[in-house]
Amino acid sequence: MIAQRPPMGWNTWNTFGHNINDALIRETADAMVDLGYLAAGYEYVVIDDCWSLMERDYTTGRLVPDPAKFPYGMKHLSDYIHSKGLKFGMYSCAGVRTCAGYPSSFDHEYEDARTFAEWGVDLLKYDFCNFPNYANNKNRYLTMSMALRSTGRDIVFSGCNWGRGEPWNWMRSIGAHMYRSTHDIYDSFESFADILTSQIPNMNANAAGCFNDLDMLTVGMHGKGNVARDVNFTTMNEYITQFVFWCLCASPLMMGADIRNLDEDSRKLLQNKELIRLNQDAECRPAYQANGTTKDFPIFIRMLENGEFALVFFNLKDADRTLEIPLMDIGVPYSSGVGVDLTDMLTGEHIGIRRDDMRLRVTAHGTRAFRAKLVTL
Repeated sequence: MIAQRPPMGWNTWNTFGHNINDALIRETADAMVDLGYLAAGYEYVVIDDCWSLMERDYTTGRLVPDPAKFPYGMKHLSDYIHSKGLKFGMYSCAGVRTCAGYPSSFDHEYEDARTFAEWGVDLLKYDFCNFPNYANNKNRYLTMSMALRSTGRDIVFSGCNWGRGEPWNWMRSIGAHMYRSTHDIYDSFESFADILTSQIPNMNANAAGCFNDLDMLTVGMHGKGNVARDVNFTTMNEYITQFVFWCLCASPLMMGADIRNLDEDSRKLLQNKELIRLNQDAECRPAYQANGTTKDFPIFIRMLENGEFALVFFNLKDADRTLEIPLMDIGVPYSSGVGVDLTDMLTGEHIGIRRDDMRLRVTAHGTRAFRAKLVTL
């Protein structure tokens, strides 16, 4: 099965937008290997929008890579990426033009799928701009899914329709391996906090083979790049909250910063073994909000393999807050004679055994994340 675990990689869009070229992709592929990202699990190098000429070659019907940006062609670049032990991802759109106005795959699904397969593409991000009013959303994603299957090549199908038509109810059924159910992310706490709260009702839509994609990560951008904003620069504390939530939800982890020049704290966060272990947990169970429906201070549990579970606290407000949950609310009452043994996933600190309740201080816009196991006392 393709995508047994959430796909992990890097995408050009968040930082570079239309400013992409062959050298950038090769340098990033080198950095993925040399700086430890591949070893941590990040394997896809994905070229987003703006890679082609503005018109097809209508003698062949094919999309044409912009020779000024990609002078050696996509197959040559794909071969280089594969030589590094990485996988190659590309972008198209279900509409007649991409979001940036380049030719797209509406009514060209099968010829484009064959082209991508010949180039050695391993993942296709499939956007939703400039979609004809009369066309059927579900059918067009199904058509591209069938087109990719017809090539005989294993290609991760990343449906990106921003939540139109409740894709959590049908993207898995039409063959997608990951799907976007949110608006585009920006490099601000407000943006990803809105994504966080909007996806709490959809947490149960994840399972092996098809994952709810919360969009590309902005960790490490620090106000630089295509989706950056000039005000309210994101802090490291807020980036931690973003990354923990993406890992908790088993979202695909697609980095969006320029990893060639990432600060050390951001690199360590993106390569945190315990958080990636949480994201890639083999049971692929969804998280569960254990403290009702509050959006400001949600507390989650997530059942994990080997009888363990995650316990994660979020404070989305602008001031520090003490958060508390009775352990009976996560199914472990004091009368059980069982305690909860906790280890901090961010620091590695062994917290010890708790009974009755869990009470702790969480900084503004911050999070605390624990791996837990049950012990009989």
